[in-house]
Amino acid sequence: MTMLFLFAVLPIGAEELSFERTLMGTRFRVVCHIDNRSQVKEATQAVNAAFEIAGALNDTASDYIAESELSRLGTQAAETPVPLSASLYVLLDHSRRLAEAADGAFDPSLGPLTKLWRKARDQGRLPKPEILRAARSAVGWQNFTLDAKSRSITLHQNHMAFDLGGVAKGYAADLMFESLAAAGFPRVLIAAGGDIRLGDAPPGREGWRVALQTFDPARPDEVIVLVNAAVSTSGDLYQSVEIEGVRYSHLLNPATGLGLTQRIAVSVIADEAKLSDPLATAACVLGVDDAMALRKLPGVREVKVRTVQEPMPTQR
Repeated sequence: MTMLFLFAVLPIGAEELSFERTLMGTRFRVVCHIDNRSQVKEATQAVNAAFEIAGALNDTASDYIAESELSRLGTQAAETPVPLSASLYVLLDHSRRLAEAADGAFDPSLGPLTKLWRKARDQGRLPKPEILRAARSAVGWQNFTLDAKSRSITLHQNHMAFDLGGVAKGYAADLMFESLAAAGFPRVLIAAGGDIRLGDAPPGREGWRVALQTFDPARPDEVIVLVNAAVSTSGDLYQSVEIEGVRYSHLLNPATGLGLTQRIAVSVIADEAKLSDPLATAACVLGVDDAMALRKLPGVREVKVRTVQEPMPTQR
């Protein structure tokens, strides 16, 4: 799950169009540069089409929608191949590969734990140990396989459920970028909560200037300049809860089934947002030392890790 991190796009001049829409439980924003004002209508149509692509992906892959294709997988019996739509197959295949590369620090099968932790946050109390153990027993990226020939999935564990919240927004941003570039608008920025996908540089600029914020909502830690890249930041700046005197992040640790208690924030810069999004989450779970190993993965350009040593202050 990637946190809804604040970002700032600094002023970059004229012939700039900006669009916003609420999708996937957050705000999506598109900034598009055009050559002249005669392209406004065409650009607007292209952006609306890109938003529709992201909306269709959400309808397919959201665990918040009870009738989505992803949610229905939780009703399937183990060891029975289930045909998948092309879009969900590709997303699950990508997610499983990343889970393996990150040694399970990112896991698309966290659904049982995600639902349990959401309830714990709402109620302000930890789940009972036996309930937590039962949920953990149904989790594991190794417990499902995909068959490319039949475009199907087979679950090897009963009561499995999927949560693609840590990859779907970045994946949607990439699809939107591809759609806009194909329509003739490559000079775009797509922001999906804490995930940002960038195209060609705005006119007269070296690249897009993006401000990263991790622990201080009033001050950016760093301003970076990027072109044809993606950047995602995960951490606890805006989403956390205190239970029994312990401050928990919204980011789940697959090993415990509970939110992270270490205060850590990670920004990952990669070629595509479908990499930066899940790997920023995985890096937080892995911790400072192990997170840096993610730099070796193909398509990853940089991993920036920041920590706070003192206990997290209680939000009132």
